[in-house]
Formats: sequence, C-alpha cells, structure tokens
Amino acid sequence: MPPMSESRMERNSARRIDMRVLLVEDSERLCRYIGTALKQSGYAVDAAQNGIDGLWLAESNGYDVIVLDIMLPGMDGISILRELRRKGSLTHILCLTAKDTIDDRVRGLQAGADDYLVKPFAQKELLARVEALCRRAYGNKQTRLVIGYLEIDTVSKEVFREGNPVKLKPREYLILEYLARRCGEVVTRKEIEAHIYNDEVDLMSNVVDSAVCSLRKSIGMPNRPALIHTRHGLGYFMKAEAE
Repeated sequence: MPPMSESRMERNSARRIDMRVLLVEDSERLCRYIGTALKQSGYAVDAAQNGIDGLWLAESNGYDVIVLDIMLPGMDGISILRELRRKGSLTHILCLTAKDTIDDRVRGLQAGADDYLVKPFAQKELLARVEALCRRAYGNKQTRLVIGYLEIDTVSKEVFREGNPVKLKPREYLILEYLARRCGEVVTRKEIEAHIYNDEVDLMSNVVDSAVCSLRKSIGMPNRPALIHTRHGLGYFMKAEAE
C-alpha cells in the first residue's frame, strides 16, 4: 500500500490524535505498517516488538487501546493479557493472530481480550476496530457528543454551537473531544499531554493551559455560562451549562 501524501497525512493527523495506542507486534515490517497507519490516522503510538517490553510499556503508561499480537518472543500475548487483567487493567485490547480457529479465539477472549482480528487483515478494518474500542474506553458508543450548546461529531471532527459550525484549530478540537468524552471528570494537564502528544514531543510547561485558553475563546458565547472549567492545582473539566 503506497504511503499517504504529506498533506493527507496532516489532515488525518488533525482528526484523531487525542487517543494513545500501544502496539505490540514482533514482525518489524508489520509493526512499521500498523504503526504508520495508526499515526497517519492521528493516534499517538508506542510500539514494542517483544512481549517483555510490551508488558512493561502497558504497565508503565496509560493507553486507550492495546493492539497485541498473540505470538511474541519473550512472553506471548495470552500471558500478557492474563497478567494485565490479573493486575486490574481495564485497557481495551485488540488481539492479532495468524490462527483462525474457534479454540484460539475463545482462549484469547477468556484471557481478557476485547476483540480479535485474524491476519491478514485490511487496514480499514483494523482502524475501525481500534476506533470502536476507543469509544468504548470512554463508556460512550455514540459518535455525537452533546454538552450544553455544543454538539461534537467525533467521526467528521466537526463542532456545532447551537447548530452553527465552529471552526477550531486542530489542537483545540483534540482537547475539546477528550474533555467532552470525560465530561464531569477532572482531567489533569499530564493526562491531556499524554493523550495528545507522544513521548518524542518536548512539551512546554504551559502548552496545555494556552491551548485550553484558546479553546474557551473559540467555543464561548456571549452571556452564556462557560463549558470548560478549571479546578486549580488539578486540571480541567467540562460541565453542561445550567438550565
């Protein structure tokens, strides 16, 4: 499959970079292929090519979804699944396997897998399954979020204010969707950073504060209550305007 053009890659990256995915796949070619597809679709991606490193990353960081190969050197995927679930991890896990038998799939699901994909697979199907698991990670299967006077279409990445489209900068949209998916919860600056940037980005100390300030100006309406609130010393949260 030919690589995406730079402009197309930038457009897709602006659409969905607020979710963080761990990819554990021992094939260097397939790891690079899947990792590139996820990044071009806007996900922040960490990758490991053996089970030991994969388990360490899974236990060390917060991920929305883990894409986990079953056959891995060092520690197989089923063992990783069982260890994560034993320790109480609720991260949604998509298993990849070359074996298309009922017993293999049942074994993975019983170990704690949320979904299964048999190799070879279409890139579109992988991305659709990852996106579906991301929605489930926030307890919301809906593709449209409504908070106060705002409506957010998480598929088209469009925002409407009382039915009228609102033009947001890519980073503003990413923060808005993340806060909206966790409406009512206090979200720390570190959590926002982790879900919008990967570890390779050198973050400025005020990057989140500046982006949230800009977002508030973009979505705010005169004489209407603010939807994004600050909990000083902790972070930010969204709350629907009072009736």
